[in-house]
Amino acid sequence: MDKDIKVEIRDSEESGQEFIKAWHRAEAGEAVEAPVDRLYFQDLGALLQALTPRRLELLKRLHDDGSESVRALARKLSRDYKNVYNDVQALERVGLIVRTAGKLLSAPWDRVVAEIRLAA
Repeated sequence: MDKDIKVEIRDSEESGQEFIKAWHRAEAGEAVEAPVDRLYFQDLGALLQALTPRRLELLKRLHDDGSESVRALARKLSRDYKNVYNDVQALERVGLIVRTAGKLLSAPWDRVVAEIRLAA
């Protein structure tokens, strides 16, 4: 089964309202939606800053090759260690890369699904 993460642009008020609605449904005993891994960004600029073409390339390589160290990943990408390290840190902060029990990097997603609404 594919493991997706849904990336969206939402402000904190919209995110809060989504949480409140889910809470009320649960309190009322209504069926809870199947959990979906989501990542919200405040605006398009923040999303594009986090998911640069180089970082997407890094995620794809990490997903395809499996768990790696930063040094091994930099070598495979033919990139400078420091730049790869900085990209890894940024992707870890937003939750797109995780560390395994052995402290290796892992990209647990099969797809990053971006949704950008044109109207409210």
